[in-house]
Amino acid sequence: MDVTPKSEIEKRIYSFQEKLRGQELDGGIIVLNSDMFYFAGTVQNSYLYIPATGDPVLMVKKSLRRAQEESSLKNIIPIKHPMEIPAILASFHCTNLKKIGLELDVLPFNIYQMYRKVFPSAGFSDISPAIKEIRMIKSPYEVELLRNALQVADQAFSAVPTFLQAGIPEIELAALFEAELRKGGYSGSCKMRAFNQDFFYGNVCSGSNGSYPSFFDGPVGGKGVSLSFPQGAGWKKIERDEIVYIDYTCVVQGYTGDQARIFCVGELTPHMTKAFEDMLLIQDEILKGIKPGTPAEEPYLLAVKIAEEMGYKDYFMGYKEDQVKFVGHGIGLELDEWPIFAKGLKNPILPGMTFALEPKLVFPEGAIGTENSYVMTEEGPKKLSLTPEVITYIK
Repeated sequence: MDVTPKSEIEKRIYSFQEKLRGQELDGGIIVLNSDMFYFAGTVQNSYLYIPATGDPVLMVKKSLRRAQEESSLKNIIPIKHPMEIPAILASFHCTNLKKIGLELDVLPFNIYQMYRKVFPSAGFSDISPAIKEIRMIKSPYEVELLRNALQVADQAFSAVPTFLQAGIPEIELAALFEAELRKGGYSGSCKMRAFNQDFFYGNVCSGSNGSYPSFFDGPVGGKGVSLSFPQGAGWKKIERDEIVYIDYTCVVQGYTGDQARIFCVGELTPHMTKAFEDMLLIQDEILKGIKPGTPAEEPYLLAVKIAEEMGYKDYFMGYKEDQVKFVGHGIGLELDEWPIFAKGLKNPILPGMTFALEPKLVFPEGAIGTENSYVMTEEGPKKLSLTPEVITYIK
């Protein structure tokens, strides 16, 4: 397996230590798998302490062997219980810790209480915004991993005509599509940072199931196969002349590409064909307007304006009351990274950011649109997705 280059880890830690010093913190403790992988190159059960200056210490509960094989960090040692953390850190000259950063956006309250017992004299601050800001700008190495993920997605989308046919249940189509992703190296885990935003690989919806809402903060829901996970592919059989909407992530070596394409067994109505073409037009207009420094809300505001002028006010990014309030989102180790293209978010879009752009329409008869992954450059957004943006018909 490929390990994260030592130079990548060192640059990330250096950037984080600058943030720690800016917050006047002694150091930060990392435990979330996504952040752990980013800074340590491993997701073994560990506590990663990064001091404001000096070398990090990775304290591993399980598996020490794998952590030592996977991480380039110098200080990797075993730990049995978190109460050992202060003594271990003291052995590395990290003493008298008064201000410690934690991932407070995701850390459960009972674990936070545990840290208060471990460090009774310390105060705690949230380092999550600092981590998100660092991870938001991707290195060339990370962009290449995203490019690899989109290549695997392209192979899977290209295979759809070989197994899509009328009468196949959505869940079976999903399984066949997912098998193609797995053969290409999909790790089988798509991570989201937001609480309770459970997400599987992706979404297959046919016909009216594409208008079926779900709890998930996305424009398209789907019925799912049970009430315990009410989204995505269900038991409905795919019929002729209806939309087959396939929207999937592809995670290769931890990095998440995101792409949606439209298929049909037979022929779609002129109304649906035009709706698809209109979403491509909106996408093109959005891309023309994104320059280095563009506020993150502008793509969304522009998209909504154009969609309403086209007559899609009740259908853009969801159906009526189930519409979502964004048109794009950051991608990387998680599916919901920064930037988010939504009203009120004015942080600038900068070179190195990677994002998925997804203008979509949801009608009672189905969902249609597009989604592609991009990297922001000095010249503007550069497309990472490869699959042709057409409605693929199977006769």
